[in-house]
Amino acid sequence: MADRTPALPSVAADVARAVGAAMNRAPALRPRETGRVVTVGSGVATVSGLPGARSEELVRFPGGRLGIAFDLDREALGVILLDEAEGIGAGDEVRLTGRVADFPVGDAAIGRVLDASGRPRDGKGPLHAAERRPVESPAPALLDRDPVATPLQTGLKVVDALIPIGRGQRELILGDRQTGKTALAVDAILNQANFNVLCIYCAIGQRNASVAKVLGLLERRGAMRYTAAIVASGDDPAGQRYVAPYAAMTLAEYYMARGRDVLVVFDDLTHHARAYRELSLLLRRPPGREAFPGDIFYVHSRLLERATRLTQDRGGGSITALPIIETEAQNISAYIPTNLISITDGQLYLSPDLFRQGQLPAVHVGRSVSRVGGKAQLPAFRETAGDLRLSFAQFEELERFSRYGTRLEERQRRRLEHGRRVREILKQPQGEPMPAAEQVAVLLAVKEGLFDEVPVERISDAADRLRAMMKEQLRDVAERIESGQKLRDEDRDRLGDAGRQAAEAVRREEPPHGRH
Repeated sequence: MADRTPALPSVAADVARAVGAAMNRAPALRPRETGRVVTVGSGVATVSGLPGARSEELVRFPGGRLGIAFDLDREALGVILLDEAEGIGAGDEVRLTGRVADFPVGDAAIGRVLDASGRPRDGKGPLHAAERRPVESPAPALLDRDPVATPLQTGLKVVDALIPIGRGQRELILGDRQTGKTALAVDAILNQANFNVLCIYCAIGQRNASVAKVLGLLERRGAMRYTAAIVASGDDPAGQRYVAPYAAMTLAEYYMARGRDVLVVFDDLTHHARAYRELSLLLRRPPGREAFPGDIFYVHSRLLERATRLTQDRGGGSITALPIIETEAQNISAYIPTNLISITDGQLYLSPDLFRQGQLPAVHVGRSVSRVGGKAQLPAFRETAGDLRLSFAQFEELERFSRYGTRLEERQRRRLEHGRRVREILKQPQGEPMPAAEQVAVLLAVKEGLFDEVPVERISDAADRLRAMMKEQLRDVAERIESGQKLRDEDRDRLGDAGRQAAEAVRREEPPHGRH
């Protein structure tokens, strides 16, 4: 007869084996370093202990507050705080986290407003990032970089035509306060809607009201669907202001490694330099020129050198950096401005004199330069605006000469009137970037003198008519211009005819009410 004794259930057998294994396992001890707060001040703390701390490693204070190990001395550890110092006191326990300062990266960051640690500041809930990457990383090697050969269209005539920027370039924006530096950078972001360029706006040390105004504009214009914002306002600890641009560059590098083109705006590095000076002085580092520490040049160079265009073997992505710097009394030879001018590939100088005269954007053509962007400019721009910069500089010199009351020859008078119309056509309202084809059309018309008979105050009307004709009647020409083709003789003739028609129409009609 067969044995009908029930077998021990498999679950019970597994439990019995697990209990037996646990009884034979000895408990393991894992050592953990702890330190103590010695002193704590405005944005920094001194910690004793923690001999195994690494440079740039995150340390954790009571309440989950974080700091970065900055000065590694034998006697004590200098820590910059990423959170407020309230609630931290002498004698509090400090622990190592085992990771360096990092930032969350991934598609989840697009459309969000984050602080320098990756914590959301927009009230849209937690951020579900793909991974976290160190905020400090080495710049790409020289052989991993490609020449700048693709234009980055800003939508601003004075920039795209006269001081062009290429993808992978570092173009400094500098000028006194309230001259439109942020507005110029924001216009560049707005213009990337149709160019498949991701944007990162990094606000450093700005007033919360100013940051909210910029973010509100980006939201209203639909730019946040391809933009991430990293904000360290003036109310945040100095550690947040110091880390913010490196965090923005880390997020940009994530996309560049995946073959994407990224535009990063640092607004502005003046406040970043001051935050680093504040932290260095509090940590008793020796001061140098203007009380900045001796490595302030390296602080900015290791940030901006990470912006480049990669070779096709590395994915072909790019990071274009637009760092903003604030000057005082138009002094571009001060310490921080000269440092950044030497690091970057050109600069856009915004003049307060032009701003007061209503010449907006207030880009001073004579003091601005792009060292590599001309090689990436669209061929139609090179043909149209190639000598426009020189002729405009000659006009400004002639205008200064004419102020002395000297009687001018008829030929010089015509040059003066022509130059005034060139200057007028370069004006552009904020938040209204212009497609490249329309820029070429209006610049060609004013360059060829087609608008010379139009009153200066009616130049914008003639330009608007010509732009409307480009959209309605010259779409094929516009497509060829924006696809990178050279202007054909037939295209020039058609653009010239359109310019003459626009000028004639404006001359015939009465000026709008209230304009003279």
